[in-house]
Amino acid sequence: MLSYRHAFHAGNHADVLKHYVLSLVLAYMKQKDKAFCYIDTHAGAGLYQLTTGYASQNAEFEQGIAKLMTASLLPETLADFVAHIKRFNQQTLTFYPGSPMLAQDFLRADDKMRLFELHPSDYKLLIENFTGQNKQVKIAQQDGFTGIKACLPPASRRGAVLIDPPYEDKQDYQRVVGMIKDSLTRFATGTYMIWYPLLQRPEPAEMVNDLMALKPANWLDVSMTIHQPAADGFGMHGSGLFVINPPWTLASTLQGALPALTQLLALDDSAHYTLNSQMA
Repeated sequence: MLSYRHAFHAGNHADVLKHYVLSLVLAYMKQKDKAFCYIDTHAGAGLYQLTTGYASQNAEFEQGIAKLMTASLLPETLADFVAHIKRFNQQTLTFYPGSPMLAQDFLRADDKMRLFELHPSDYKLLIENFTGQNKQVKIAQQDGFTGIKACLPPASRRGAVLIDPPYEDKQDYQRVVGMIKDSLTRFATGTYMIWYPLLQRPEPAEMVNDLMALKPANWLDVSMTIHQPAADGFGMHGSGLFVINPPWTLASTLQGALPALTQLLALDDSAHYTLNSQMA
């Protein structure tokens, strides 16, 4: 299905949680001198304009990144994340970087990035947003579920993968599980970040249970609910990430920042977060 356009949701609460976690993982990867590879299976357009076009229609960013941009006394790692977003803006919040542009902020000369985007319009925008970039960035108009196979294991034997499908097709949940199962046979030590929505339907929780059933030795599951589920049963009331082979520091860092982040993004008194992890 090619109807989904992430621009409608750019900078919302789910993006904030997802990209904050991504920034923590990549900052950790940079601590070692050895190169790493970042792989994005559903890269989107790379950069989103918030004041015009799709993003301005629902203005979901106003209940997301905009709240962090004006907040004071943020935990240090959240302040660092906001500083990355500010690099793409001048005086006012006009642009929001998707995961590829945010990841590029962490790349060093020897690091690599592999981006997959199947939607023809977003693929074109992604290419335009990376015009003039060097050979460390490779972009393919391809289904990332299958394209990732050729990237694993990366030559550096160090890598982080973001899996962020739209889940418009219910089969995406099981495709994620199948892809992770295959990827772990190719690159068992990679860090895999799987984003998922919190919905009043069983598929997201079933997917997390299926990922747990793969028995990864090291994992972290974080979720954030920002409002009470809708009475009609529709809509997303939060989101989460299941991370395989997370940095050993990730759980403690999130534990220190999630109370402030949840309070900032809360839309009612039911807002809360969950954080569970296992490190062998």
